[in-house]
Amino acid sequence: MQGAELRQKIKEVMVEELMLEQDPADIGDTVPIFGGGGLGLDSVDALQLVVGLEKHFGLKIGNSDAAKGILENVETIALEIEKSA
Repeated sequence: MQGAELRQKIKEVMVEELMLEQDPADIGDTVPIFGGGGLGLDSVDALQLVVGLEKHFGLKIGNSDAAKGILENVETIALEIEKSA
């Protein structure tokens, strides 16, 4: 799975795992996941997201420094999944 299909699946996983009250189609690929101006998720959400990404895509995120770069937005997550595939 790659490209637009992968990015859509990531959004669906985010909505499902984090119980977001948002349509996956409304989440932009480059919208920040954390902080203001984006989805506004917090550190608890980050942990749930890491677990969900590992469960659905086999993506293992080794440490918090790596997580900061990978979990910026849907695009950065997709690039990491594609790289590790």
